[in-house]
Amino acid sequence: MQKVRFSLNNGKNIDVELYPEHAPISVENFLDLVKSGFYNGLCFHRVIPGFMIQGGGFVALPDGSLRDKKAPRTIKGEFAMNGVKNDLHHGPGVLSMARTMFPDSASSQFFICVDDVFHLDAQYAAFGKVCDEESLNVAIEISTVETTSWGYYDDIPVEPIVIEKATVIEE
Repeated sequence: MQKVRFSLNNGKNIDVELYPEHAPISVENFLDLVKSGFYNGLCFHRVIPGFMIQGGGFVALPDGSLRDKKAPRTIKGEFAMNGVKNDLHHGPGVLSMARTMFPDSASSQFFICVDDVFHLDAQYAAFGKVCDEESLNVAIEISTVETTSWGYYDDIPVEPIVIEKATVIEE
């Protein structure tokens, strides 16, 4: 099983396992980005208690603002609403691709569910899950940090939660 570790600036880790049998395009894209170092230095820029933590698209700047980091490509959305069988439920710890309102707009941003979020099933490409209770607890803890707004963005951690390094830990 393929696994990735997010080493965070708070000294904690989130380990995830990937499920190519549910979303092979999403897994391949995610692994390519991890191996290229794309996620290193990016932050969790949207955190909502009882819902999810989202990262993979922004650098947190010292003034509290965010700088967008463009991904090299967009990929097909692997979910039922887009004609792809993917029955992985968006439950606690599930890893899924973020996207805009366009089904094939996922690129680098991902989110980790911290609770059951049934309304995302069949509409977002779930492609993995945290490996253990400790990783889930780290994600839940991140979802409850104090947040602020900046420009068009809400739910931004006041103290940035940065992915110092994303590493493949098991192929």
